[in-house]
Amino acid sequence: MNDPHSTYVTPPFAGIATFGRQLHTQDLKGVDVAIVGVPYDSATSYRSGTRFGPRAIREQSLLLWGYNNALQVAPFEKLKVIDYGDVDVVPVDILETFAAVEREIDALLIAGCRVITLGGDHSIALPLLRAHRRKYGPLAVAHFDAHPDTWDEEFPGRKFSHGTPFRRAIEEDLIDTDAYIQIGIRGSTPSAHDYGDARRLGARMVTLDEALTLGTDGVLAEIRRRVGQRPLYLSFDIDVVDPAFAPGTGTPEVGGFTSVQILQLVRGLVGLNLIGADLVEVSPPFDAQGITAILAANLAFEFLSLMAKHKSA
Repeated sequence: MNDPHSTYVTPPFAGIATFGRQLHTQDLKGVDVAIVGVPYDSATSYRSGTRFGPRAIREQSLLLWGYNNALQVAPFEKLKVIDYGDVDVVPVDILETFAAVEREIDALLIAGCRVITLGGDHSIALPLLRAHRRKYGPLAVAHFDAHPDTWDEEFPGRKFSHGTPFRRAIEEDLIDTDAYIQIGIRGSTPSAHDYGDARRLGARMVTLDEALTLGTDGVLAEIRRRVGQRPLYLSFDIDVVDPAFAPGTGTPEVGGFTSVQILQLVRGLVGLNLIGADLVEVSPPFDAQGITAILAANLAFEFLSLMAKHKSA
């Protein structure tokens, strides 16, 4: 485990960009959390580029000093964190990519690691959920997104894309729908019944409008009511944030959460049993000044901090 204060010695513009300057290794002995990249974006429906997301997030993570003042924890000290590197994806084959993700994540979970995955497009949530379900059983899931991602198909005859992973996951009994909540859903849809379809599948949908009415405390109360103390998987699409704060994404929707609001919501998950997370849809080619990757790196740091707080509870 690297010295979390190494930024004092090596400035953020120098050195090799592992996440938070943690050791790049695939030796899992004693590891608490592995950071894994899945640079895959062939399942996008609009703007590509999220294959470059893991690298950009790692670069901006060099700005992380190590101590989380809001949660009062130093996750790199409390946890042994490694940067495991990237899954070898196959850009022209989504099923082979899914199989590769499952193999790698299965091995990490069997070794006793928790995994924070950097995407990549949101299709990768499906193999991640498959792997976590094998270890933990049907999962409680908090899903932050502008879109429900519960469409049956985005392209005729194609069951797998970044708009279908949660329908497939529910069909495969990966998610306990009594403990499934979507937060931040907004924007136009292909039809009037799309939101209703997600609800009929079992999702508790908190639209952006409802979230603003409930306020941060109300949304967090709804998450806690839904999840309880069950093992929780967090799936986080960066487009849940307003493109004014996170423009570098493939399918932007106006009117989302601000950076401050989303940090408050994520920090408010403290005390829940977070067993894994993904952070997806960061697209550097559309990221003015790197602000989306900066936010994403800080959110991944918050995920680590939640895990560290739970370990010390």
